[in-house]
Amino acid sequence: MNEETERAGIRAAMDRLLAGIPLHSDGALTIVSLAEEAQVKRHVLTHRHVDLKDEFYAKVRARGHVPDSERKLREELAQTKRRLEEANGRIAELEGDVEGLARVVNVLTVENDQLRERMPEAGVLRLLPSTRSEAQG
Repeated sequence: MNEETERAGIRAAMDRLLAGIPLHSDGALTIVSLAEEAQVKRHVLTHRHVDLKDEFYAKVRARGHVPDSERKLREELAQTKRRLEEANGRIAELEGDVEGLARVVNVLTVENDQLRERMPEAGVLRLLPSTRSEAQG
């Protein structure tokens, strides 16, 4: 097949897809479907006839149609942004919890130190753990 015949076939496939009357593909407005409709390999469109690929995308956009691949990417991006927002909210919440717990630990440390200092005054004897040799002896 010569290049002009190939280009004519691609243009005819483009027209069929845009008209909604595919013969050889699923009718989706994608490069894969255009290649199937034109009965050429996808790389023929993406490497050899880049101008026709760009023309097809321009016509699809002009019709206000968002290609499935772009729609899926936009949905994925929106979902990722929601997850990020949720994660950032949870991080902020956990950071607040950490600060609160650090304050509690500091207060308990001060109170513990104060109690240890007052133990002799209160008549409390500090019991030291026995070693094994003392317990057996």
